[in-house]
Amino acid sequence: MNSEPKPVVTGYPAAAQPSYSGTAAAGPAYGSSYPYPATAPAYYPPPPPPPPGPYHDPNAVYGHRNSSSLFIRRLIIICISVFLIIAIVTFILWLVLRFRLPEVAVSAASVSSFNVSNSQQVTGNFNLTFMVRNRNQKMGIFYDRVQAAVFYGSDSISETSLPPFYQGKGNSTAVPARFAAVSAYVDPDVASSILKERSNGGVVNFHVRIMAWVRFRAGAWRTRRHVMRVYCDNVRIGFSNSTSLIGSLEGAPKTCRVDV
Repeated sequence: MNSEPKPVVTGYPAAAQPSYSGTAAAGPAYGSSYPYPATAPAYYPPPPPPPPGPYHDPNAVYGHRNSSSLFIRRLIIICISVFLIIAIVTFILWLVLRFRLPEVAVSAASVSSFNVSNSQQVTGNFNLTFMVRNRNQKMGIFYDRVQAAVFYGSDSISETSLPPFYQGKGNSTAVPARFAAVSAYVDPDVASSILKERSNGGVVNFHVRIMAWVRFRAGAWRTRRHVMRVYCDNVRIGFSNSTSLIGSLEGAPKTCRVDV
């Protein structure tokens, strides 16, 4: 007998051969192939979701724009309200006070050294007095930048500036004005018309214009400046004859038209 020990065989057991007899092949004996029980396969959980990105509130910009628009709307409403309040107060004051235009008349007029040359030049000194009456019993009147001129027809003969003045409530003021015409050129038709009027009855019709900035005042309240225009048409200056150098106002004081 062979007494040598049998070698130890290591490794996996041989696979069972399929049976052709219709019976299943016998499995390995318990404890001969897998000395330890089989472990369950390892389980790996799904990866965590990515962190959320930065959040942009879509209402943030809209809210800023909305607040700016609200501020602009409120500012516009305030401006309109202030304007309406001022307009209403001004209208009420106008209804209460309701200024009236002054009355202006040429109360006196004289001409000296008057001459019309053959070269259509007019020379003469005009001295006029305007009577200005403030018809307002509750307001005074400021007169600024007063300008006056003497015309014959549409041709200016002489111009002058008058000093500014203030007129109290219901007062009448005499305003003197002096005009000096020194060889003032006029249209040939104007020169011939002056000579014709002076020879036919000795009365020459001049026109006087006044322009001034006026403001009405009632206590501390003052109106804005208005441009006042005065039209004194057909101021009749009578000469004793066709060669006389001196003339004076004919008839009653000449009432003027006043516009603002």
